[in-house]
Amino acid sequence: MESPQKKVVVAGGGFAGVNIVKKLSRNKDIDITLVDINNYHFFPPLLYQVATAFIEPSNISYPFRRMFQKKKNIHFHMGKILRIFPEENYIVTDTGNIGYDFLVIAIGAQTNFFGMHDVEKNALPMKTITDAINLRNHLLLSLEKAARATTLAEKQQDLNIVIAGGGPTGVEIAGMLAEMRKNIVSKEYLEINAGDIRIHLVDAGPTLLNPMSKKSQEEAYKVLSNWNVDIVLNTAVKSYEKGIVLLSNGTGIATNTLIWAS
Repeated sequence: MESPQKKVVVAGGGFAGVNIVKKLSRNKDIDITLVDINNYHFFPPLLYQVATAFIEPSNISYPFRRMFQKKKNIHFHMGKILRIFPEENYIVTDTGNIGYDFLVIAIGAQTNFFGMHDVEKNALPMKTITDAINLRNHLLLSLEKAARATTLAEKQQDLNIVIAGGGPTGVEIAGMLAEMRKNIVSKEYLEINAGDIRIHLVDAGPTLLNPMSKKSQEEAYKVLSNWNVDIVLNTAVKSYEKGIVLLSNGTGIATNTLIWAS
């Protein structure tokens, strides 16, 4: 006998997905399955604090199953969507197929590398908790390598940090790296002169925080400049190969760390 409930599949457990699941669950005639590649919801605006080791991943994440444990018409399926068959009303994931009456796609956006495959291969994105943990581990290992470096060139390669993108993510992580340089490196890494850590914030536009108010743009520029962040505007990253970030103004920066926040 056919179930009277309508089956709704929601693809994506970000803010949009979670909110529509909550609203739809009020209708007992709807059976909802949330599909996500992770088994937790997280708060993206604080990823930069995880990446710089100021907070733990558990502080900004919460399991979907616990979030919805009191809702009997909400189910969770952990998997990556591989294909959608709208004619037959089902989706294919890497962990099984799921049928639906209605499909809601709320998977968000992907990081845009603007067709630069070398950047995509070598840069460090800031989109997920996994990205933030990878960046944190990379930064800490780079400091350890710099502490053991025997030449100035080797040390500087590990201590130069380039951030591509002067939007909110780029500005926030630049600020936290400056805090990290001042409050952690100067106290815990005695082999490193904290002043040797060079933070370069690069943006193709004429201002930082382009979508925001002029006051916010000017304040961000002033604060980061006072914290000795090297701000490079009207300049884009063109490539990143063999440890060199090539900029559109023709200059290059030797670094093992290109953070992609563009």
